[in-house]
Amino acid sequence: MYVVTGATGNVGRALVRTLDDAALPVTAVARRITGADVPEGVRPVAADLAEPAGLGPAFEGAEALFLLVAGEDPHSILDMAKTAGIRRVVLLSSQGVGTRPDAYGHPARFERAVRESGLDWTVLRSGGMATNAFAWAGSVRARREAEAPFGEVGLPFVDPDDVAAVAAAALRGQGHAGATYTLTGPAATTPRERAAAIGAALGEPVRFTEQTREEAHARMSAFMPPPVVEGTLAILGEPTEEERRVSPDVERVLGRAPGTFAGWARRNAAAFR
Repeated sequence: MYVVTGATGNVGRALVRTLDDAALPVTAVARRITGADVPEGVRPVAADLAEPAGLGPAFEGAEALFLLVAGEDPHSILDMAKTAGIRRVVLLSSQGVGTRPDAYGHPARFERAVRESGLDWTVLRSGGMATNAFAWAGSVRARREAEAPFGEVGLPFVDPDDVAAVAAAALRGQGHAGATYTLTGPAATTPRERAAAIGAALGEPVRFTEQTREEAHARMSAFMPPPVVEGTLAILGEPTEEERRVSPDVERVLGRAPGTFAGWARRNAAAFR
């Protein structure tokens, strides 16, 4: 049995589908999950990583765990996993742990707990995800406009389906224990270029409007803690060489190049219509 936490999210949903397509038994975990959220035959369990004591039913009979950075007590989550017989954990973390540790202390604590757990572990440090563009869905649908700061700064955003595919490989295969993978797309794209790619997928132009740093800070502060806002804006506006670099890890694990942002936009064009 494979347990996928965050099973209704962008990566978790794709990972559940990938494992299920391989005819593997899957338990899908999220706070408000139901059978309508998962493929037939997948076991949904409503549970909260912020309440580790309630995770027993979700972990029952499992051998491997896909873990999100959620809640405040990773050691208790991992203790519950070990008690249930889980022997392998794959953690979805952030590239920022390596490049900006002061701003990404929360995922860094999860990484330390996973490495100290005694389980076979793999850490996936994701760069920015293509699905961040869903933040534009409302404005693109309403007026064919996308807003973002730092319109000419390029970063190699990764397709969440590729993150899920790497997670599936790490959960299922040998040779990934003790590995930390940095996951990016195949090329850097700017916010302006990503807006244009969405327009191309729609068959009509999307106007790009560049926000000031202050405007972006105010909007992000509505749903992000202050250190994460600062860290995110620093990456978006003044990325380090490492943050700009295309990582080889997706291709190394999957044996193929990662998907492009344009490809992601074509697959998800309905969200912007």
